Amino acid sequence: MSQAAFDKAADEVKNLSKKPSDDQLLKLYGLFKQATVGDNTTDKPGMFDLKGKYKWEAWESNKGKAKEAAQSEYVAFVEELKAKQ
Repeated sequence: MSQAAFDKAADEVKNLSKKPSDDQLLKLYGLFKQATVGDNTTDKPGMFDLKGKYKWEAWESNKGKAKEAAQSEYVAFVEELKAKQ
């Protein structure tokens, strides 16, 4: 998986004609963070920060996944979303 393909998918996801569901957005977020930052080393948000908690958990679910693997999954998922448009 090339960096260019990943960057292209990251741009394309912003222009989808149909907004992804919350679960799909969380999957995209978790894969994107894993691909760009790596493993989550931040503290889990408090119980009153529900949005932050869900995003943290989405990222945490990809812990240990290599950058290249996360990029590949991200690109494949964006292509899947584009096909459903």
